[in-house]
Amino acid sequence: MKWKAKYILIASVFYNLAAGLFGPLYAIFVENIGGNILTAGWAWALYTITMGVTLYFMGKLEDKVKKDEIFVVLGFGLISLGMLGYLFIEQPMHLFIVQALLGFGWAFGTPAFDSLYSKNLDKKKVASEWGAYESSVRIVEGIAAFLGAIIASAFGFRALFTVMFILSLIALFIIFNLLNLKKVKLP
Repeated sequence: MKWKAKYILIASVFYNLAAGLFGPLYAIFVENIGGNILTAGWAWALYTITMGVTLYFMGKLEDKVKKDEIFVVLGFGLISLGMLGYLFIEQPMHLFIVQALLGFGWAFGTPAFDSLYSKNLDKKKVASEWGAYESSVRIVEGIAAFLGAIIASAFGFRALFTVMFILSLIALFIIFNLLNLKKVKLP
């Protein structure tokens, strides 16, 4: 695996760890802010539909612009803002806004992220290196679900959201450094 692909993979681990911490606790949080099962469903639908529609157009735009690193940083920056936004949610409408922001963030960053990762794979090991990426995502999500439950149970949702935000900033910092390392040749 090329150094840049490893760097991208490490950033992905931090983002997926941050996002995965909240996954199984989402519905409980929605109830805590005065929502119900319909609120949780609507908020998740808003997130996924926003992401799905925007992904299509961002993929086309990113093919034309050819600035993968910038779009990844922009997308991951929006995701970090969304994770910070969880700290300020007091009612379902706030949740809808944060979910839409997260949908846009993942949509801005994902096509460029996948393109950047693909361009930096060993051409003789594309399947195994994508396998390494996908397996790391699933393993990290599983670990994150367990850790998120522990953090929320012991310290509450505010602590959980703070940890998520910090992890997303670490990932953003790693990806942002790709802009500076682009011209540096590492082994």
